[in-house]
Amino acid sequence: MKAIVVREYGEPEVMRTEETPVPEPGPGEVLVRVRAAGVNPADAYARSGKYANKPPLPYTPGTDGAGTVEALGSGIASVKPGDRVYLARSVTGTYAEYTLALESQVHPLPETLSFAQGAALFVPYATAYRALFQLGRTRAGETLLVHGASGGVGVAALQFAAAAGIEAIGTAGSERGRELVLREGARHAIDHRAPSCRDELMRLTGGRGVDLVLEMLANENLGADLAMLAPKGRVVIIGSRGEATITPRELMARDASVFGMMLWNISASDEAEAHGAIAEALAGGKLRPVVGTELALDRAPEAHRKLFEPGAYGKIVLAP
Repeated sequence: MKAIVVREYGEPEVMRTEETPVPEPGPGEVLVRVRAAGVNPADAYARSGKYANKPPLPYTPGTDGAGTVEALGSGIASVKPGDRVYLARSVTGTYAEYTLALESQVHPLPETLSFAQGAALFVPYATAYRALFQLGRTRAGETLLVHGASGGVGVAALQFAAAAGIEAIGTAGSERGRELVLREGARHAIDHRAPSCRDELMRLTGGRGVDLVLEMLANENLGADLAMLAPKGRVVIIGSRGEATITPRELMARDASVFGMMLWNISASDEAEAHGAIAEALAGGKLRPVVGTELALDRAPEAHRKLFEPGAYGKIVLAP
């Protein structure tokens, strides 16, 4: 089979397509024919070697994916060959034509979703759910700001918020991205590159500010976020690429809170809750993963470069 293999940490070009054996499932394992693999910033950080969860070399990247069950190891009861599934992690990596996964890592993929959309489910939607409800404790009637709302996590957050009756404001750096933000549930869309971004948000909230901020680039935005919070407001940091400077009095004046999160820290019970919420919302037609770019497997280096280009739009997916 074809698989992307990383044999040294470094720039995107360290990812190379190789012919490798199709893995055989052992007890408690499921072999999945991967039809689409999701590309996440965490994949790029791991490949660079500058990530807390640095994988041992050599390895095949990829956490998200979707496809069909090919074969089962012993003791598997929840799926059968031919089932459509999405992956929430795997044993051998999803940037490949086949991957091994534990039974707990495969989840039913509704017929209403494409495989590419299935590959956009786990990391974006579990991250959004955890940030919104498990850490951010938001609820109906509150106002939410999603900073960088046109990417995979941002879109997921807007859809979850709309389903929960939370008024959302989203930012995006392109007109196309702002159109997507409005289409996916935001009441307002703001250009986060504009100098008037903060003033516009305060105007939209009548000077009160927002109850919760989901922040994708804390090193650039966190200081300003704190000044846009309502009393007892919260910020959940989902992404950051460096140091941030803040004024603690902005927090003190509001009795506000800042939470950092990394999805890999989620407990088993919280992850089960997130998967349950995703399944329920999918069944109700409230979640619609947006795939912005689909590339062939051997274009994985290009996919990693696109992750950090301006103008994020939905999820980037590889097609093995």
